[in-house]
Amino acid sequence: MSLQHSADDRAPSTASPVEDADPLSRESSRRAEILTTAEALIATTGLRTSLQQIASAAGILTGSLYHHFASKEALLIELVRRYHADLAEVGAAGLRRLDAADATDVEDRIIELAADIARCAVRNRAALQMSFLEAPTESQELKDLLSRRPVAIQDAMVQTLRAGRWSGYLRADLDLAPLADRICQSMLHVGLDVIRCDAPADDVARVLCQILLHGLAAQPAEDRRLDRSAARAAADAALAQWGDSADPVAAARTDHPPSNGEAKADHIRRSARTVFARKGFELTTIRDIAAEAGLNAATVYRVIGAKDRLLGSIMQAFGDKIGAATVAALESDSTTVEKLDAVIWTHINAVLRFPDEWKIQLAWMRHAPSDNQSPAHSFGQRMQDLAELLVQGLDDGDLRVEPRPPLDLLARCVIDVLWVPENLIRDLGAEGALGMARDDVIRGVASRA
Repeated sequence: MSLQHSADDRAPSTASPVEDADPLSRESSRRAEILTTAEALIATTGLRTSLQQIASAAGILTGSLYHHFASKEALLIELVRRYHADLAEVGAAGLRRLDAADATDVEDRIIELAADIARCAVRNRAALQMSFLEAPTESQELKDLLSRRPVAIQDAMVQTLRAGRWSGYLRADLDLAPLADRICQSMLHVGLDVIRCDAPADDVARVLCQILLHGLAAQPAEDRRLDRSAARAAADAALAQWGDSADPVAAARTDHPPSNGEAKADHIRRSARTVFARKGFELTTIRDIAAEAGLNAATVYRVIGAKDRLLGSIMQAFGDKIGAATVAALESDSTTVEKLDAVIWTHINAVLRFPDEWKIQLAWMRHAPSDNQSPAHSFGQRMQDLAELLVQGLDDGDLRVEPRPPLDLLARCVIDVLWVPENLIRDLGAEGALGMARDDVIRGVASRA
């Protein structure tokens, strides 16, 4: 998408008398163009994008932009409002499809709704990114908007899944609310460039639905077999090496930070971890970290240095722990399905044990180009390892994905669904979240009759 408007938009007005007779329509059109430009620019360059940069990309003077939006805060509020209105319309359209008396089968309706959600996420990438973090301003209205759950699409997905259960397409034992939440969140992740890359949103949504509806396993995998696999044993052994990660002061400011040098550095890292998870790396300042730690900014600079170095030191241990557990599972004497199940279990434990690091990694996925290095460990290496595993499983007949999509697209979709959303892990518990992942990612939720 070009961020520049045509020369006609930047030239003096030559509008016809008919166009001049409708100034409100022109005003609304120009406002929509500015929002579209801001959406694309903020999605690619981040929330530090200035109004001057947005005006330049829109081909107008900054003063003209202020005519439409009194402040950057007002523009951000409008972007998030537009996102929620778009989500509401997607949900309403999904319910209308259910009421239509046509021959469309349930699977097609699920995929249509999923694709609509995915396209909405791509259209509203900046607002989607903002929805994962603390509001970047003190506006209560913006805070309220960003905390609003996408109930319209979740309700529509629940009703669509319920129709699938009534028809016998879906298994009768499914808990539909968390499944709908899971599917909706996966479709919203299509708005993340690192998941979608250059693929059309519809293609990504369809592959994700293939995985979640039909599962990756060619044959049903019993829980008892998965629990006793060599891959699970290897992952559990690696998880035991993580030690006790429960740290009651990790997210708390103390009025008396330690004076010892190494202890002070650890204290600063814990404080930075909390702030990075809450505000995101981009908007966090050294002053924010110093305030959380109860120190002055000069002390933080002296002990730790620049914030990118601080981020690296925080995420290195997280990446090493997850990497070791994942490699242990992948190198075990197990089937492809058993290895994928063990990786899911590793990720569930990582989210529970290291929630701040997980949020920081997710923030990287929200805005990073697909060829950037992950702050935890190499995303490219993870993609390569997973792609090799998928090829082996497909060739051996252990996995089934029909029709088979391009390997790069399949690997990106599998990487996304191997991470169960944090809210579902909290609600269901570790074992419950694993059971849900086995139902959708491994076995699939559609009846295998």
